[in-house]
Amino acid sequence: MKYFVTGVAGFIGFHLARRLLADGHTVRGLDAVTEYYDPALKAARLDVLDQHPNFSWVHGKLEDPEAMAEALDGHDPEIWVHLAAQAGVRYSLENPESYINANLVGTQAILEAARARAPKHLMIASTSSVYGGNEKVPFSENDPSHFPVSLYAATKKAGEALSHSYAHLFDVPTTCFRFFTVYGPWGRPDMALYKFVERIERDEAIDVYGEGRMSRDFTYVDDLVDGIVALASCAPELGKRVGPPGLDSLSPVAPWRVVNIAGGAPIGLMAFIEAVEHVTGKVARKNMLPMQPGDVAATMADPSLLRELVGAVPETPLEVGVKAFVDWYGEYRRAR
Repeated sequence: MKYFVTGVAGFIGFHLARRLLADGHTVRGLDAVTEYYDPALKAARLDVLDQHPNFSWVHGKLEDPEAMAEALDGHDPEIWVHLAAQAGVRYSLENPESYINANLVGTQAILEAARARAPKHLMIASTSSVYGGNEKVPFSENDPSHFPVSLYAATKKAGEALSHSYAHLFDVPTTCFRFFTVYGPWGRPDMALYKFVERIERDEAIDVYGEGRMSRDFTYVDDLVDGIVALASCAPELGKRVGPPGLDSLSPVAPWRVVNIAGGAPIGLMAFIEAVEHVTGKVARKNMLPMQPGDVAATMADPSLLRELVGAVPETPLEVGVKAFVDWYGEYRRAR
């Protein structure tokens, strides 16, 4: 099949595109290659993808009509996966405008393009951050998500709402999938695992927020990609719910649903750090710091809907995933 992937030079976009190409699909990408983090890492990912004859991409922003037209004209992709976004909870405190432009204006541009071109399935990346101040765990797709605690989360929740209205008005089958702390090789330098490994290797202290009392539903990137690929063939249909009553998040008025992609097995931050120490063979010096604005104490997914739809949930053991990252990090740093 033909796929259109926005944010194709990003961490998740790269892994998804590589998997789709390996499976025999054609991938057309769009990426602005912004300087939020080192563009050299994005270029290295694109170098890997460019080796495949079924891959092509356009350099441009979602908000640029010419770039969007260049990416889509003559390609007619059936499945669209919208991953491009301004990521990061803490950076949203420093540069809120970039989140509005990328996550709202950019998402609306994708929705307008989908309205005009009618893909078979539009898939949009959201985040567990939309659950915000919810006290109930695990987080279920049907739980309220009215209380985002970061601008990042607010823009992603708004993107979900926009996509629902487009699905209702223009009959575009749409799945929004919520990520839970994704990690793995080729990860972003602003992510915790990258920072931990980099500083441990330099014998520098790591910053441990929330005094180490936080927990996260860590999701290995290959498991996330497995979930996206499996969901691609599960385009929502109005009136066709799955599973027992109350499980499906399918809209009553649109071919639209939201799905958690996570294993539902949260891990404490200190246990995560211990896994990094074990794999690197070094003990980290730790700066114990208070919770940061926009952070939440714990995340935990209810993966029941994902299991009902595709028959599997993420299950890569933490230490396996951490080792894969550490091995990649060593190779990448030596190659630079």
